[in-house]
Amino acid sequence: MGAFSIAAKLDRLFKQHKPEPSYMAVAEAVRSGQGVAISHTYIWQLRTGRRDNPTVAHLTALATYFGVPVAYFIDDEQTRRIDDQLELMQTFRAAGVTEIAMRAADVSPRGRDLINELIRKVWESERQADS
Repeated sequence: MGAFSIAAKLDRLFKQHKPEPSYMAVAEAVRSGQGVAISHTYIWQLRTGRRDNPTVAHLTALATYFGVPVAYFIDDEQTRRIDDQLELMQTFRAAGVTEIAMRAADVSPRGRDLINELIRKVWESERQADS
């Protein structure tokens, strides 16, 4: 594979989910939702590096479960790009702005400009109040 192991990639996907899912929950969701036979022990082995040669079906099922393309596991450049996107989403969640960002995606460009201007004004006002 590449510079990043399957184990490290899978570990990052588990950690980015809050709350972190159990191996049993992931295995059950993959089996029931996708019809792919996989055990919680096997997922644990992949995540810890005890197994490192999963089938394409298992990689595809895990990628689907975590909402990433299967390329995440096989292309380190894709891994970097997707990790950056996941990190940005975590930042949004931590800041409590995920809903604002999601709603803004469906607003016209003119509406987004207005929202941006309003946020800038609130930000400036609060910074002046803190001074």
